Amino acid sequence: MKSSCDSVDVSFVPYMKEKIKMNKTIQGLLVMALAVGSSILSASAFAETPQEATVRKLVQTTFREGVKIDSVTKTPYSGLYEVRIGSDVMYTDEKAQYLFTGDVIDAKTGTNYTKARIDDLSKVKFSDLPLESALKMVKGDGKRVIAVFEDPNCGYCKQFRKTLNSLDNITVYTFMYNILADDSKVKSKNIWCSADRNKAWDDWMLNGKAAPEAPANCNTPNDKIFALGQKMRVSGTPSVIFSDGSRAPGALDIKVLESRIAAAASGNKAN
Repeated sequence: MKSSCDSVDVSFVPYMKEKIKMNKTIQGLLVMALAVGSSILSASAFAETPQEATVRKLVQTTFREGVKIDSVTKTPYSGLYEVRIGSDVMYTDEKAQYLFTGDVIDAKTGTNYTKARIDDLSKVKFSDLPLESALKMVKGDGKRVIAVFEDPNCGYCKQFRKTLNSLDNITVYTFMYNILADDSKVKSKNIWCSADRNKAWDDWMLNGKAAPEAPANCNTPNDKIFALGQKMRVSGTPSVIFSDGSRAPGALDIKVLESRIAAAASGNKAN
């Protein structure tokens, strides 16, 4: 079920050359019915083998000029090789004859190895987020911390705001990420320039009460946050960043949200 307002295209199409023979790529879902007990390999954990280097050279010709492959790693499943570009993952064979996009799933356990891999690659360092450019809501002792990207025109964000307001002992940093409509920046500016930003945000997201028009000379972090979201490849709103740097797209329900917050906090303690 759809639970986010999507705008940014993060498909693999921008990587590909304009003219590619049909037998060179297969775009679509790859669900591997495999029973592999080992966890997904980390592409950065080992030096590239000669075979992986060969596959890299072969598959590189598939992509348009300027696209850099970050790593090629042989996986434990069916002789496939993981091809990573940033936090994007696809797969190829040892001859780089085919490219597959989609999920590799363990048929016995249901473990989605591709999702686990992408989740790991998508982690960010929470302390590096420009929190001074976010709205800050503190409830209770505020010890638990998350950040969320939201667009003022996102219906799912408005639903999710009700969930966030039901939490206790939490600090929520909200980045107003304007990707859905031309007036998203205007609404965000009016809210940012309000005397009480958090109240103005809640008034709009929960009650549909618009903030007063901002002074022309009021500066906002709109462009900075948009650039940040693009760099992090935030493709829809709401998108949640947990304290351990893990991410979750969409309007999470309260049980899932509480579970992810607890898991992130536990992970930080373990480190």
